[in-house]
Amino acid sequence: MLGNKIAALESFLGRQTGAGHVGVKLIGRLGGGAIQENWAIDLDIDGETLAAVLRADAPSGVAESWGKAQEFAILKAAVAAGMKAPEPLWLEPIGNVIGQPFHITRRLGGSADPRKLVRNIEEEEGDALARELGAELAKLHKLTPAGASSDLAFLPPVPANLIAGRIARFRGQLDRLPEAQPVLEWAINRLEDEAPNYARGADSVRLCHRDFRSGNYLVHEGKLSGILDFEFAGWSDPYEDLGWFCARCWRFGMSGAEAGGIGRREAFYEGYVAGGGDTVDDGKVRFWEQMAALRWAIMSLEQAERHLSGRERSIELALTGLVSLEMEYDLLVDLRLPGFKPTPRKRASDGDAS
Repeated sequence: MLGNKIAALESFLGRQTGAGHVGVKLIGRLGGGAIQENWAIDLDIDGETLAAVLRADAPSGVAESWGKAQEFAILKAAVAAGMKAPEPLWLEPIGNVIGQPFHITRRLGGSADPRKLVRNIEEEEGDALARELGAELAKLHKLTPAGASSDLAFLPPVPANLIAGRIARFRGQLDRLPEAQPVLEWAINRLEDEAPNYARGADSVRLCHRDFRSGNYLVHEGKLSGILDFEFAGWSDPYEDLGWFCARCWRFGMSGAEAGGIGRREAFYEGYVAGGGDTVDDGKVRFWEQMAALRWAIMSLEQAERHLSGRERSIELALTGLVSLEMEYDLLVDLRLPGFKPTPRKRASDGDAS
């Protein structure tokens, strides 16, 4: 528990800041992180108060997630690009202070609770928020491998055929799971058949968030206040981010609000273009939505395996594994297997998300 490490943390921050006095007040653990531990803390640095978040690794994680030093570097790049992301302040990459590597960022206001957001937001307000999010994503997508700072040199280059590389990774992940997943194997084969229609060249590669969705941004009084959780970021096709945000699995039941469960996908696209992004091809977005469902299905099974293997006992992780069943159904619908139809709408105003 972080509460037992306050003195060590104060000593660390004293060395980092050179301040005569540093006090750390633990506010509490923040929700929404099966891979990370997020703690709200208030810092007193020579009499000045700073609201901050300490972010540390959970006891076990998933292979795609970056360590704290890498995430810190990505956050610096995002802030430099003008994104509303938490300002990175201090990094401890070894684990000598609290027993886990961590970084500290400035704490932003607002809530990231996606279920509360999608159920309470009004249509016009949701479209406005979707436009804001599109514009923020466009800022990140301006960063190219050629123009990146040396701080991002750890990011692996994408293969010449990005989609083929993703599909090969999916197959490898499935092979490492203890049980066969025939529906997901079928979906991989179908997406592999369709991939040549959606492949793009190396000049399209940009820095992508790769987990850009409702639940990973903060909203305060209906306005966007910050983008969170960059631990999956990397070089990719920007359509991966666009598709991930619009995927049915991240609408939290509001299937007709195709942009993250909050608004129209057209509003999200409009914001993206207005923010400097390229004109959006809706067909490419929808292909990457199917790739998103496949990726999240596999990740959910990996999360469950953390519990089932005994590495990290957690009811939350165990229940996450059940998400794969919903993703399988979505894939059977979206990849047009005869007899499968979209799940019922959650509210009368929702449109058909198929």
